[in-house]
Amino acid sequence: MLKLEFTDADLRQITVAAAPDAVLETALSVRRLRTGPGAGSRSSPGLRRLRHVVNGSLAARAGVLLEVVPPDGFLPDFLLQPEARDFATGVELVGQVPANLLAADLSELPASPRPSRWLRELASGDAAARRTLAADLHNYFGSSLAPVWPLVQAGVTADRSLRAETLLRGGIDALLATISPGWHWRPPLLHIPSRYGCRIPLCGRGLLLVPSYFTPTALLTWRPDQPTVLVYPLCQDDRTGFADALGPLLGRTRAAVLAALRDPATTTALAERVGVSLASASQHATVLRNAGLVATTRSGGAVLHALTPLGAALLRGDAAAG
Repeated sequence: MLKLEFTDADLRQITVAAAPDAVLETALSVRRLRTGPGAGSRSSPGLRRLRHVVNGSLAARAGVLLEVVPPDGFLPDFLLQPEARDFATGVELVGQVPANLLAADLSELPASPRPSRWLRELASGDAAARRTLAADLHNYFGSSLAPVWPLVQAGVTADRSLRAETLLRGGIDALLATISPGWHWRPPLLHIPSRYGCRIPLCGRGLLLVPSYFTPTALLTWRPDQPTVLVYPLCQDDRTGFADALGPLLGRTRAAVLAALRDPATTTALAERVGVSLASASQHATVLRNAGLVATTRSGGAVLHALTPLGAALLRGDAAAG
């Protein structure tokens, strides 16, 4: 069990990342592909689609990422770049990590009897080895993760909205008490299930919460003179049958549209899920958006719909939805 110890100063400095950490999600998606379809928590639509895209070609697509992303356990801290505004910036920041920190991170990976020449050169800070890592990050993201990235972005956006709503309704105590199932907030300690047992004081520097689409468990990174980073699995709605009960309230088709958006979808995908025309799907999504149950964002040329916290609560049947 990990126990994060908060001071009053830490509680005043809790923030939630504004966007997914693209480099981290890249690494974590590689990890999830390595563990096989039956491992970890319930498979998300993004992970299922990613498996379909990769389809057994992970080694060719990921390249040297397989050497720095083990199937479980420690993940090098240099793959965590929560301040990067986009994937390209994150990769640039990885390339700027000091050689001594690279070496320290890589020394924590599971020992290999015959580490590759590339890994040894990366640990020494070699420029060519850094370029290879950057190239393989770009290659994997472009060939594999890019097709599902809108789902990752929509999931993190919805989760961030949920955290904001929780904070407004119940304050810091409610926010910390509801981060993830099985976590417990007993002031001044946040108890997080883990194979490791330690108490970690935050020392007045605060906490940066980073929702992740691909991690099934918590990841913690301590940074000198900066807020500690806590990566947590983003909220996944339960697959329950409340849509049927919503039929008399919303109309059966509109209730089906709301239920279909448990996973974010474009208008085209939404129409296919519900079995209605594109125009009908768009019209129902607009009505639900105007009611505050659905949020709509643009991703490139596509329009992406996702449940708001109120919409998710209504599907779950929470009393708080009213």
